[in-house]
Amino acid sequence: MVRRSAGIVLWKKSLQGLKVFLVHPGGPFWAGKDERAWDFPKGEPDEGENDLLMTAIRELNEETGIDISARKKEEFVSLESVKRKDGKEIHLWAVEGDWSGLLVCKSWVKIQKKDKSWISFPEVDRGGFFTIEKARNKVFSSLLPFFDKFEEKFKQL
Repeated sequence: MVRRSAGIVLWKKSLQGLKVFLVHPGGPFWAGKDERAWDFPKGEPDEGENDLLMTAIRELNEETGIDISARKKEEFVSLESVKRKDGKEIHLWAVEGDWSGLLVCKSWVKIQKKDKSWISFPEVDRGGFFTIEKARNKVFSSLLPFFDKFEEKFKQL
């Protein structure tokens, strides 16, 4: 079975041009990393969840506290999917929006350390809007094809 992940590219207009919202993963492994360490809010469907757009909307809310569930489906622009080297398919939708600056991550990760003790941390520890140029340098390289798709669909703005 193909592993899938779905997410949202929240975007807005600014004096510097279009900006996209990215999140930084939480936890000790990512603490000192910035370049090629950011992501779009996304995640895997829950069991029985077949609508990937609904997965993407849910994940945005769980990872950031941003609730766009009242938006009409027509407002979301599919950026289609990209297959990563590990075979996982990433599906993204773009929608215009903003963020209050308050990050409310509702999803936590629990891992066992080498000494057998457990630590928990938020799945996401930071978020922010970045110009397309800056965002291209921040995201995981597997996400770069989405910028071409995004710019193709929004080049008129």
